[in-house]
Amino acid sequence: MSNLAPVALFVYNRPDHTRRTIEALTSNPLSTDTDLLIFSDAAKTAIQQNMVDAVRAFVRNIEGFKSITVVERESNLGLAASIIDGVTTVVKAHGKVIVLEDDMVTSPYFLQYMNDGLTKYAATKKVASIHAYVYPIADLPETFFLRGADCWGWATWEDRWAWFEADGSKLLAQLSQRNLLKTFDFNGSYAYSNMLRDQIAGRNNSWAIRWHASVFLLNKLTLYSGKSLVTNIGHDGSGVHCGESDSYASELLNSPLILTDIPLTENQQAFNNFEQFFRKNNLSLLRKFFIKINTFIKKFL
Repeated sequence: MSNLAPVALFVYNRPDHTRRTIEALTSNPLSTDTDLLIFSDAAKTAIQQNMVDAVRAFVRNIEGFKSITVVERESNLGLAASIIDGVTTVVKAHGKVIVLEDDMVTSPYFLQYMNDGLTKYAATKKVASIHAYVYPIADLPETFFLRGADCWGWATWEDRWAWFEADGSKLLAQLSQRNLLKTFDFNGSYAYSNMLRDQIAGRNNSWAIRWHASVFLLNKLTLYSGKSLVTNIGHDGSGVHCGESDSYASELLNSPLILTDIPLTENQQAFNNFEQFFRKNNLSLLRKFFIKINTFIKKFL
């Protein structure tokens, strides 16, 4: 395949996670024909310096790609600023990009799927991005579209990335004015709007919620696969924005995914399945919370 999209990989202070991410990516047959650009953020504190140094020492010696470029930030940008700047830089130079972070282990067929999607929908402005992760949900279509965007192993084009709105206040105001908050939150099953409020208030620094809202407001779509080509290994308490949880662990697709023509509209079955998954997962978390509270109370009875 010619004209493959470059991969932008964002790393920080987790050498073992970074190693596993790279090892999985090099298991993709297309890795040797793919340009890899690594953006390494600087340490925020002196305590993190050794781990940042370890990550940089590892990525300087990576092999298995067409080319490898390492960008070592001189000051700490934080994940959001690093990704926004890095993605913008890469799409300006290459017209498209595949984006990974240092806690994403990919299927051997990840690069094929991402490049096939980028090629198939390059001229289809209704499609904002290609996404490789999907929740552990049964009975999803082989491929499908949902409104908005996503962030665990994704790809886009320069003209679509231009839709990114950095001002969360503008996004929230539009969602509210257009009475879209309920739909944006999967009928109230997942608090995306609260994530956006937290970003506005400075309680999180999420680029992803702004990317999702930007695309959602334009009524654009993201392509998903019914089985995941990415699993996130960052839910072990090591990540800046991830707590400990196994609720999102997905088994990787172990065979090639052939893209066929599907309706260019949001798949209602998939939307409903996502909503049910969110509601079930929220109930599970609530049960765990009450179990912990009950255990705590019993200690003092």
